Amino acid sequence: MELRQLRYFVTVAEELHFGRAAQRLHIVQSAVSQQVRQLERELGVELFDRSPRRVALTEAGAQFLPGAREALAAAARAKASITGFVAGTTLRLGTGTGLGDHLDRVVERLVPQIRVEPVAAPTRARVEQVLDGSLDAAFVRGPLEHPGLRRIPVWDDPLLVAISARHPLAAAPEIALADLAPYPLRITERRINPPLVDLVVGACHDAGFEPVPGPLSAALSDTLTMIGSDTSWTVVYAAHARQLRSTRVVFSSIAAPGLSLETALVVRAADAPPAVEILRAACEFDDHDR
Repeated sequence: MELRQLRYFVTVAEELHFGRAAQRLHIVQSAVSQQVRQLERELGVELFDRSPRRVALTEAGAQFLPGAREALAAAARAKASITGFVAGTTLRLGTGTGLGDHLDRVVERLVPQIRVEPVAAPTRARVEQVLDGSLDAAFVRGPLEHPGLRRIPVWDDPLLVAISARHPLAAAPEIALADLAPYPLRITERRINPPLVDLVVGACHDAGFEPVPGPLSAALSDTLTMIGSDTSWTVVYAAHARQLRSTRVVFSSIAAPGLSLETALVVRAADAPPAVEILRAACEFDDHDR
């Protein structure tokens, strides 16, 4: 088993398409297919279900993926320990609202081997700064397609409902969105956060109502202050809610199927720094430990 085979397998698993994986790896598709097939023969299992219409991980492939990623990260760490690429490196990491204790846990796993410099910026700015090299990597939510970027899913962020501690629904163990229909929704403008707004408003439509728009605030702290005084509501990422302390606001789970947004790391496709592999491994451990 070679690191090259593991790298090809992980890339195909992320793309679920041999052609796109080959483009990302800057090699011909036949070479990717050949090396993955050889890996499957060595392991004695099929890692992918292949059909003319789709490529999907098998159960064995899904079980093998975390270990393959960690093996690549371990190889990067070994190389870094010799070359000095990582030791003492500063990783410029783009962040945004709502990462909460996820970010704390990731940074804790990286320091002191890697110095992390968090840079808070809107999503579009984060993406542009990864492209121009100002950032080494950035967390983003929602879909993103750009030929110069590589998007690596790392975890799902569940959303909670934030309401006043005196709200009629405050004592409920979980809240169905339909029960919130009479109350104003305080949420950011769509131009600022399209994935979040589309998810929440779409879920309200699925629950049978058009959300009543509530007054907007510039910051989440201001929104929560106002929510503590009336019957309006908003949504907050669970990882962020765990860091918020308020006697006036409660955070309640959303009844099944719930709501969540996928968080991904974005790096340059061609020349991401070696420390990014270690960052990705730290994010994967964070996902498992939640």
